[in-house]
Amino acid sequence: MAPADKAEGKRPDEFTLIEEVFAPLAADAPGAFALKDDAALYRAGEGCETVLTVDAIVAGVHFLPDDPPESVARKLLRVNLSDLAAKGAIPKGYLLVTAWADETSLGWIRRFAGALLEDQRRYGLALWGGDTVRTTGPLTLSLTAIGEVSAGAMLPRGGALEGDDVYVSGALGDAALGLELLRGKLTGLGPEDADYLIRRYREPDPRSTLGPRLCGIASAALDVSDGLLADLGHICDASGKGARIERDRLPLSDAAKRAIERDSSLFSFVAGGGDDYEILFTAPAAMAGQVKAAATESAVAVTKIGCISGAGEGVTLVDGSGRSIPLKQLGYRHF
Repeated sequence: MAPADKAEGKRPDEFTLIEEVFAPLAADAPGAFALKDDAALYRAGEGCETVLTVDAIVAGVHFLPDDPPESVARKLLRVNLSDLAAKGAIPKGYLLVTAWADETSLGWIRRFAGALLEDQRRYGLALWGGDTVRTTGPLTLSLTAIGEVSAGAMLPRGGALEGDDVYVSGALGDAALGLELLRGKLTGLGPEDADYLIRRYREPDPRSTLGPRLCGIASAALDVSDGLLADLGHICDASGKGARIERDRLPLSDAAKRAIERDSSLFSFVAGGGDDYEILFTAPAAMAGQVKAAATESAVAVTKIGCISGAGEGVTLVDGSGRSIPLKQLGYRHF
């Protein structure tokens, strides 16, 4: 193999690719055996339970084919870390399955792996194993994240009770607006706002410091991936309850505010756009002080946006006068 091919072009065989590119990502995990075994060994800490989550992303579906490999890597890892955070779990390791398209170069893969290594150091976990294959279809990547939570403390979807407050971390709608920008369907924003919204789409910010602090405080939680109202519907379905959300309470970034000021129809992306990867959770009203403390300690903004109502009432979005706001679509559907 010529040096140029090795650096940027032709991919080596499977085992060389693993040894040269991915084994360094497992260096801090003794139980990964330098990726030279068929399985990894892991033992949860005393008094802890293991939390597992998996997500797959496909070129042209979950990311754009010309997205930088660094942002693809960060999104792949972070959407799974977001799931762990919403369960109150601390990340420990992950398994990676890669199905490389024919046109995926070695240079692209090296940049992808380099970004994974940077995020591993940022979030405190390591690669434990996985599989790498070739595909004649689009580039497809799957990651299984493993975390720990104190025994009995994992935050469920189905624990919301009537009268609980509904909260969300961070801001809503940025990622969906960023995708609209990349698709050329949103124009007229300043370069700083455009860059911010695109970054929020490509590189979500898992709330890994907030999630574990919500254990013992929140009654139910998940992360917002399909859209605020759709995901709140999942909490309500699992809990056998309804919810009432106030439009004017939904937290927006300055960039999203400016976009919506130009075109009010863009608000639909705030309530149902998806890809926010913020923590949506419920908590008893008596826990309001503890919620505020958890937000302060984790340096993550948290906003009360509504409350849980009785069974059979569904999810309702209301305006400042309490009138229901009809929406054509509550969130993203995979099929």
